[in-house]
Amino acid sequence: QVQLVESGGGSVQAGGSLRLSCAASGYTDSSYYMDWFRQEPQKAREAIAFIDSDGNTEYVSFVKGRFTISRDNAGKTLYLQMNSLKPEVTAMYSCAADPHSSILPWRNRGYRHWGQGTQVTVSS
Repeated sequence: QVQLVESGGGSVQAGGSLRLSCAASGYTDSSYYMDWFRQEPQKAREAIAFIDSDGNTEYVSFVKGRFTISRDNAGKTLYLQMNSLKPEVTAMYSCAADPHSSILPWRNRGYRHWGQGTQVTVSS
């Protein structure tokens, strides 16, 4: 059973930085496909950063150049470095993981394992 636990969220002023972590327990390794999602109240969850089994990454346009997804060599911890934060990125952030590739685009694919989320609040 794979469990994902996020940490690192909090409150920060605009222009600041945060580093989110997603710790995986159970069997995971660097071959897993993983994603960071964000969800605002009363809005749908959206994928914002993706890393595949080869370490290739993808980003949604509004975080490209400011956010960086990465993971440790063992594939046990996923990170999201968030720089130059803006109030509009305030949301609950969660991670997801799956051992299989998908024919769907990274923003539409499904995941088997999900974390509970960590809140990120950016004030102006």
